[in-house]
Amino acid sequence: MDIVSTFLGAHAVPKEYETKDYINLIIDEMLPKVKYLSTFCDVFCEKGVFSVSQSKKILEAGKAHGLIPKIHADEIVDTGGAALAADVGAISADHLLMSNDYGLKQMANKGVIGVMLPGTPFSLMMKDYPSARKMIDMGIPLGLATDLNPNCWTENMQFIIQLACLNMNMTPAEAITAATFNAACAIGLNNTIGSLEKGKQADIIILDCPNHKFIPYHFGINLVESVIKKGIII
Repeated sequence: MDIVSTFLGAHAVPKEYETKDYINLIIDEMLPKVKYLSTFCDVFCEKGVFSVSQSKKILEAGKAHGLIPKIHADEIVDTGGAALAADVGAISADHLLMSNDYGLKQMANKGVIGVMLPGTPFSLMMKDYPSARKMIDMGIPLGLATDLNPNCWTENMQFIIQLACLNMNMTPAEAITAATFNAACAIGLNNTIGSLEKGKQADIIILDCPNHKFIPYHFGINLVESVIKKGIII
């Protein structure tokens, strides 16, 4: 497994800190140390967590240490996080369930990748999902990810592709592209992984299905027949 490290110190404020003091701790003490360990700096821009101005302060500080901005935003309410992602030049913005059209258009203009996490509303038993169809029509490149964490406990990318098709109106081809090439773009590695091209790393799965449309059609099982990592069958 290849690991690409993101610093998400700004995911929540520990109960023993005031928000202002914790932000200062992140900027003054954490970032100077994690800049040697991480490629990206992320922040959860959400009501009751970190505001747009607070998120921008953290992300700009991360940029000063050479960390590329990412953002989790607009999951529960529209905070303006999508527009912030465009403003700070984030490589990607996750969730975007409640993002407004202005912010999404800004993301499209700046080429920010929208990372869809359909496992999250599924596990939280929410009825709404991100407007993937609208984002695609706006010209936003979409990635797909599991959002694997204690409130979304799945490692199954096939299930995520299925949710994207069944609950977000993505086509099978769009969902597969989002889970592969666009996902590689979201971590800045699209020149070496994410598609089957000469000169790229041979990370390949072979699925037991007649065509790509079968992946969302035959759900709830593991369709993987063979796994190839760096050209080696494992």
